[in-house]
Amino acid sequence: MQLVINTYGSYLRKKNNCFLVKIEEEGKEKVFEVSVNKVDSILITTSAYISTDAIKFAVDNNINIVFLDSFGDPYGRVWHSKLGSTTLIRRKQLEIYNTNKGFEIAKKWNLKKLDNQVGLLRKLKKTRSEKKEELEKYINKIGDIYLKLDNLKGNIEENRQSLLGMEGTASRYYFETLNFVLPEKFRFEGRSRSPAKDEFNCLLNYGYGVLYSMVEKACIISGLDPYIGFVHTDNYNKKSLVFDLIEMFRTYVDETVLYLFSKKLVKEKYFDKIPNGLSLNKEGKAVLIKYLNKTFEKTVKYKGRNIRVKNIIPFECHEIANKLIK
Repeated sequence: MQLVINTYGSYLRKKNNCFLVKIEEEGKEKVFEVSVNKVDSILITTSAYISTDAIKFAVDNNINIVFLDSFGDPYGRVWHSKLGSTTLIRRKQLEIYNTNKGFEIAKKWNLKKLDNQVGLLRKLKKTRSEKKEELEKYINKIGDIYLKLDNLKGNIEENRQSLLGMEGTASRYYFETLNFVLPEKFRFEGRSRSPAKDEFNCLLNYGYGVLYSMVEKACIISGLDPYIGFVHTDNYNKKSLVFDLIEMFRTYVDETVLYLFSKKLVKEKYFDKIPNGLSLNKEGKAVLIKYLNKTFEKTVKYKGRNIRVKNIIPFECHEIANKLIK
């Protein structure tokens, strides 16, 4: 699970084999303990106090502490200073970058993204018979792009713009479809980021921020360098590989957010108006994190084995690392 600290003035410290959290709500102090064995990461989303013994406790147990801004974007992380694996993996990332093999590896990530998007749309089609024809039309459009992308050959530099263009078109179709199935009250005009212009994007953005921290952690553990990307270009302090790999996993957040809307769990009080958009407040973050944790804790069939959704991310990263050194 992800332990989320989202109450102003909260206090986190170590107690025996647990994290002890103190929060104050409506003038009353609440104290609770969480076993270290249940925590995968700690997300701090507001002004809070954390003791050095809690930091060391987290580091010793491979639990990363991530600081998120009001939009859900990570701006800092506490993590141990060791490499997750051999430096050979990082050398190979650089060597393979602009080869045909490098492009085939990166292309598979984008094909997986499109495959997951189509999979989610097929799930929606099963439960929305009145919208079946429209959903099938969009599924076929994304399927056509999948085939074109699969036929690309060469290296990254030759194909980057084509790949990004196809991915962008598929994403436009995909979000048009998600918009189509939303309650009319919450429909949106397109993807919007910082800030989000609507409730749907507001929840998505925050969920993607949480997912981003999970992907970065998986890269580090598997020995991949988060800064050495393939599709996304290098830039100062840009974790290009994280941006590449997160694409395969976004549908876990998408499906969770859609579930919240379909079950009428999204309320206007969860959002605060800010200049040019909306921000997810404490109540909204708590609801989203609760259901994201449920999604990530689910056991699914994946590549012939039963695995928790949260473990698919490190599984994929380890597989990529192994391919690089073979």
